Amino acid sequence: MKTILTGFIVMVALAWGWEVLSPEHVSAGSLAWAIYLESLFLSGLLAISLMSLAMVLATRPAWLERPIGGMDRIYRLHKWSGILAVGFAVLHWLLEMSDDLFKALAGNGSRTKADELSAFAEPFRDLGEALGEWALYALMALLALTLWKRFSYRLWRPLHRAMPVLYLLLVFHSIVLAPAGYWSQPIGLLMAILFAAGSVASVLSLTGRIGRGRQVSGSVVSVHRPTPDIIEVSCRLDKQWRGHRPGQFAFVTFDDSEGHHPFTIASADHGDNTVTFAIKALGDYTRRLPRQITTGSPVQVEGPYGRFEFSRANRRARQIWIAGGIGITPFLAWLESLQDGQADAISADLHYCIRDREVDPFVPRLQQLVDALPEVRLHLHDMASGALTAEALVAGQDDTKSAEIWFCGPVGLARALYNGLHQLWPGRLRFHQEAFEIR
Repeated sequence: MKTILTGFIVMVALAWGWEVLSPEHVSAGSLAWAIYLESLFLSGLLAISLMSLAMVLATRPAWLERPIGGMDRIYRLHKWSGILAVGFAVLHWLLEMSDDLFKALAGNGSRTKADELSAFAEPFRDLGEALGEWALYALMALLALTLWKRFSYRLWRPLHRAMPVLYLLLVFHSIVLAPAGYWSQPIGLLMAILFAAGSVASVLSLTGRIGRGRQVSGSVVSVHRPTPDIIEVSCRLDKQWRGHRPGQFAFVTFDDSEGHHPFTIASADHGDNTVTFAIKALGDYTRRLPRQITTGSPVQVEGPYGRFEFSRANRRARQIWIAGGIGITPFLAWLESLQDGQADAISADLHYCIRDREVDPFVPRLQQLVDALPEVRLHLHDMASGALTAEALVAGQDDTKSAEIWFCGPVGLARALYNGLHQLWPGRLRFHQEAFEIR
């Protein structure tokens, strides 16, 4: 993700630098004022460019899953693109607000004002400045609510849907205030492409067409509640369902007013258009869910998405699968897919981290699935046996051999194991982690 964002920022900066160094570049007066003005332009360019990227990624482009590594990473890239965009927008606004202060320090001289370089008439420039300022205030408020995880998702979701409108206002702001010389330079072409892509994405969002090609309807065929905080829901979907690979997830809508939520598919694909989701009560919506759905309830599923797939495992590397709590769901699908002979047997160690193995609802099913797979070894870690550590994973193993870690569970545990294994494991190590967060 860092590489993609850094490369994107460098691309925008290079296009801006090309225009600055071109013979057609309009002088902004003294050197001090030139630095101020170009800083103003560059911060604005980076803000609107990153916002365009965020808008495109918000359309859930499945064709980007392979190069980026899955829809979970696309959403993570979308989130950080938006955060950086607002950061550069705030810097742009602060530079604009410091015009009088800079004039007092550097003098007025023969400076050129930013809006004087625009190709548009003054009424358009004034309107663009006003819309840009108010859109920025709204963006800062939305970012604060997005980062405040305790703010209700049900309230955040309709507010977040205002983003396409704010983006279109900022595109207008950028077009009418951009220097006229930009449009004959590479920066102008880049802006045109980004604005067009972001505007199309905004229209798709506003018209509710994102993911429509992957949406299918269905109904709930069974509801099982193995523990007070976990519900297993099986759904029979329409024939348009394209099937799924073990480890993928889908966006599931049980209530139109609530909208969709991402859940891992906890069953293998048997070709009968039936999918099962194991859902843990982690928020207001998932705590209410058992009281809202029954057999026969309608459901809409969009997907499948994700690259946390059994088929991507390197059979020559040592396989270490680690699940924490409800993070066992993709591995249930993996193990189930191995039962019917559709995949070759694989040697792996599955580590399941739970509170109490005696009452955990998934342990009996895991043991049944693993018993049919002699090369898959199940290791249970609960409060009685102690937490799983990197040292425990390395102990007694041939750590010179390359290994693949597949992890699905709490972020804190993932970070501790990742750091520990990279220090203790001298061989080649790859760490695959489902990094999905909708906020």
